[in-house]
Amino acid sequence: MLKGSNTPVPTSPLRVELGWRAGPGVPDADASALLLVSGKVRSDADFVFYNQPAHSSGAIRHEGKRTAGGRVTDTLLVDLTRVESAIETIVLAASSDGGAFGQVPGLYIEVQDTTQGSPVARFDNPGATTETAFVLGEFYRRQGAWKFRAVGQGYSSGLEGLATDYGITVDEPQQAAPAPTPAAAPVAAPSAYTPPPPPPAAPPAAPPEPVRLTKVTLTKAAPSVSLTKQGGTSGTLHVNLNWQVRKQFSGWSSKFGRPAAMHSDLDLDLCALYELTDGSKGVVQALGNAFGALHQPPYIHLDGDDRTGAVSTGENLTVNLDRKNAFRRILVFVTIYEGARSFADLNATVTLQPQHGAPVEFFLDECTVPSPVCALALITNTGGDLVVQREARYLVPERGVSPQRTVDYAYGWGMNWTPGRK
Repeated sequence: MLKGSNTPVPTSPLRVELGWRAGPGVPDADASALLLVSGKVRSDADFVFYNQPAHSSGAIRHEGKRTAGGRVTDTLLVDLTRVESAIETIVLAASSDGGAFGQVPGLYIEVQDTTQGSPVARFDNPGATTETAFVLGEFYRRQGAWKFRAVGQGYSSGLEGLATDYGITVDEPQQAAPAPTPAAAPVAAPSAYTPPPPPPAAPPAAPPEPVRLTKVTLTKAAPSVSLTKQGGTSGTLHVNLNWQVRKQFSGWSSKFGRPAAMHSDLDLDLCALYELTDGSKGVVQALGNAFGALHQPPYIHLDGDDRTGAVSTGENLTVNLDRKNAFRRILVFVTIYEGARSFADLNATVTLQPQHGAPVEFFLDECTVPSPVCALALITNTGGDLVVQREARYLVPERGVSPQRTVDYAYGWGMNWTPGRK
């Protein structure tokens, strides 16, 4: 499509894909959507992005990133049948993280009909320089039907500038108020009668919580972050693993010399080794129904098993940060329970979302070894400072050694293991 052109779109579920070519020094980019009435959001809840991944109506959901074939995609799922009648326009935007869009090659937006599995609209952004945010396209109503328009409007003020332009209240760093100027001490004047003070006025209603735009992406060059410095050391820490299989069947693997198929029944298990300050150690995993507990030791809980890899579900683990002083270290890892022999052809994203603080995300590198287990992240408590370290480390068990025991050996946990099943 050319900039400014439009085309009808079906009301079947749509996949909106923001994509670009990966490479050294290429900034990250993020997809977002704003639901508008008369050109503005009704409230901050009408903003869907990585920190607010779903609209309350169920019409839009941020699905997350994938990397395959030298290309990165970030995806929104849109169900136009669930868009509230008051909404006139859905703006589809992109923001860059770590540089300008002039450094992001091959930027495009594509709308796909998920029922047909085919694209219905695509707009390749014609070029960018210093812009750090773009409105690439929009859905809008016309005579009871929906259309898509290619927009291509850039912003040099990033996601914050784009969001505030549409009426979003953005969280800003708080600054200390200036010290009050000392006033001269009042002198009491004689008075025969002092009226009583008026009753205190009712406190004003608290303003709505502003939207937080910050996030942290861990890479090989910058692999760790302090949750303490990010303000994320209370409430809960939600750990999510979502994935996508690049190939449903890849035949016989010349790399590993045996079948390397990844089937739709791929079953990954998110797990955690823990060591508490009282010296106790253990594992939280689906095997043996060792799902843990959130409000008693080990203060870690694993949700039910998932086989889809969707970002809205996936594998989920919750850590009680209100008991952070009980933790010495936590190693989050993932194993393949069934459906594949290794992580080859798997594309996965790890997100750690503190209840208070910026989300931490990273992507798994391509697996080039016959590995059924991957250490994801190591959380350590050193002097009260909680630090998340990106591991993304594929491990290859020795013959007869389980994936769990392999992780134990690699990180020196020193536990005794017995066979278990789900």
